[in-house]
Amino acid sequence: MPNLEVNPSPGFRDHPEHTITVEPFDGVVNVKFHDVIIASTDHAKLLREANYKPVLYIPFEDIYFVHLEKTATSTHCPFKGDASYWRVKGQDQAANDVMWAYQHPYDEMLEIKDHGAFYPDRVVIDAGARTP
Repeated sequence: MPNLEVNPSPGFRDHPEHTITVEPFDGVVNVKFHDVIIASTDHAKLLREANYKPVLYIPFEDIYFVHLEKTATSTHCPFKGDASYWRVKGQDQAANDVMWAYQHPYDEMLEIKDHGAFYPDRVVIDAGARTP
């Protein structure tokens, strides 16, 4: 029998009243830095957490990492895990830590593994409804 790693969230254990939901976003999401498209997907996930604004998470395969470079920045969330950050460069412009991702999230947040989220005050996020 394989040895499965267990990585439960200490945040949910200590604060079971805290809620985070992840659901598919029914639309297309494009992320631009100046005039450079750095992500485009119709497979985004919408994360809603307690009193925070909803956040769109984009699958890594729909993020154009050619425009991104990982930084040394990291943060910790007791509910999601450790986040890594990326800077963006394009059209002779750059901005630090525009995207974050939980590459090894806690078990409860595996839905956002290998997905990145962007700061809306550092890039332009265009999220439109899917057209029939």
